[in-house]
Amino acid sequence: MSGHSKWSSIKHKKGAADAKRGKVFTMHAKMIAIAAQGGGDPEMNPNLRSAIDRAKAANVPNANIDRAVKKGSGSDKNAANYEEITYEAMGPGGTAFMIDVITDNKLRTLTNVKTIVNRRGGNMGSSGSVAWKFEKKALLVVDTAGTDPDEAELLLIDCGADDLQPGEGSEFELYAAADKLAMVRKAAEEAGFKVKKDELIWKGKDEVKVTDAALAKKIVILVEAIEEDEDVSQVFSNVDFDDSVLAELG
Repeated sequence: MSGHSKWSSIKHKKGAADAKRGKVFTMHAKMIAIAAQGGGDPEMNPNLRSAIDRAKAANVPNANIDRAVKKGSGSDKNAANYEEITYEAMGPGGTAFMIDVITDNKLRTLTNVKTIVNRRGGNMGSSGSVAWKFEKKALLVVDTAGTDPDEAELLLIDCGADDLQPGEGSEFELYAAADKLAMVRKAAEEAGFKVKKDELIWKGKDEVKVTDAALAKKIVILVEAIEEDEDVSQVFSNVDFDDSVLAELG
């Protein structure tokens, strides 16, 4: 199991009950508004379509989605002016983090994130300080139910996947070049598979193995604190939690 899969598993177990619905709705609205800057028609704007699909999967009301599209596309008098920024940070035990934010006030967001990181054993880095430890990738979670696993793997590779990881049940995690997300999603759907999730991620190149439970807990606490900030959309790390500490984190 990849480090990303382990991290996703931990976030799923811990985050499902802890997620603040208001923060989730607000962040999806921001992501829709950002995507809508490229056009307000999801049929003509694959990025907007994906943002709307993710929002619906998170049970964001249609009224919220419509408002976000109008704000981003400029058809609303209160048009949004959001920016996407990625901050870099070092965490406990030599771990590295890429922190994606969507903000309308860069100074506020940077101050808040820096304070959170510094208070929990980390340090903010300058641009490029840890980015070399990651690569931007497209990640899709695809359900191949009804297809032989070996055949499904071959079909998914044909769809443009650079790497595959087994997921839960009949699911696969597909990794592809960041600029091929929409293309791979379309190919997977045309092959008859259900795309349950698609997003751009920062994937660690050389993951840091964490076998100490105390260190693992510090890392989880740091990430959870960063994710609570209203402007933070996602947090990625090059952490690979050893199986021996997963039970204590679950």
